[in-house]
Amino acid sequence: MKWKESDFKTNIVNARAVLIYGPDAGLVDELSDYAVKKLEIDRDNLFVLDSDELSEKQDALFAESCTPSMFGGRKMVIVSNAGDSDAKIISELVNHNGLCATVIVCAGDLRAGGGLRTLFEDSDTLAALACYTDDVRSLTAVIRSELSAAAGIDQITPDAMEYMTTHLGGDRAITRGFLAKIALYVNDKKIVELEDVEKCLPDTGAADTDDFLYSLTAGYVQQTVTALDRLLYENTDPNKLIRMLDSHFKKLLTAVVDGQLPRLFWKVAEKFNRAVSIWPEQEIVSVLTRLNELEKQLRTTGMPAEILMRDFALKLSLRAAKLSVKRKR
Repeated sequence: MKWKESDFKTNIVNARAVLIYGPDAGLVDELSDYAVKKLEIDRDNLFVLDSDELSEKQDALFAESCTPSMFGGRKMVIVSNAGDSDAKIISELVNHNGLCATVIVCAGDLRAGGGLRTLFEDSDTLAALACYTDDVRSLTAVIRSELSAAAGIDQITPDAMEYMTTHLGGDRAITRGFLAKIALYVNDKKIVELEDVEKCLPDTGAADTDDFLYSLTAGYVQQTVTALDRLLYENTDPNKLIRMLDSHFKKLLTAVVDGQLPRLFWKVAEKFNRAVSIWPEQEIVSVLTRLNELEKQLRTTGMPAEILMRDFALKLSLRAAKLSVKRKR
């Protein structure tokens, strides 16, 4: 069955197994942590296994999942970084008659109709929860909840909100981390203004990230390379950059297909409009497929992530530049 986040928080107590997947890795992690806290799982009753170890440690996985706790209390098994190739083993696990642990399967973006989503979505006893990156509406709700409700902020000015919804949203963990910082920064005055956000947000690499994403799709090769140099110098995780690129190209695809431009901060609007005018739908779809393949490549090949990221970004920005020249002819 398919769950929403509210279903997960309400029903996780009685769940047999849940697949938590999607491009927002921060939200995937946040929800798996929520399950541990909600079910009051003791450290001795928690067994965490990466998908790369499934075959090698299959016996240990089933032993942990199908034997009662020696210490009392509930048990939980978390399988991280799962993919469709792991569906057979996971199916045997979650359907085992002796299962006595709650199973949480964490994954990145999975294709509809793939082995894992089919296993969980088509079952009456299992559940799947998609964690997509926040759009403006959901991100606005998160910001208001974290700042107004949780931190007691009285007011968020419209330009401050616009700036935050433009720069955040690719990863829920990064979003919450920034909001905690801004809440502390404005604690005395209880008002969030644009100046406050601009002073706090650069620490997350937002300016360089914008330069990277929007310059790349606009075909500004040198700006793309320079921004990527800064991000990697600041030890930005290449996997995080891939997720941001995925979110950015999906936003671009929506604009190209539907003709609806998102609300953008003025500093990036020109580049995004340029990208909309030069990227055909099929080209964007191909990039999204390649991004999914690159994420798997980073996890499985052992090749230096920085080299793969640089090569991919350079080729993409060059492709955008060529598309721009082609459009002018």
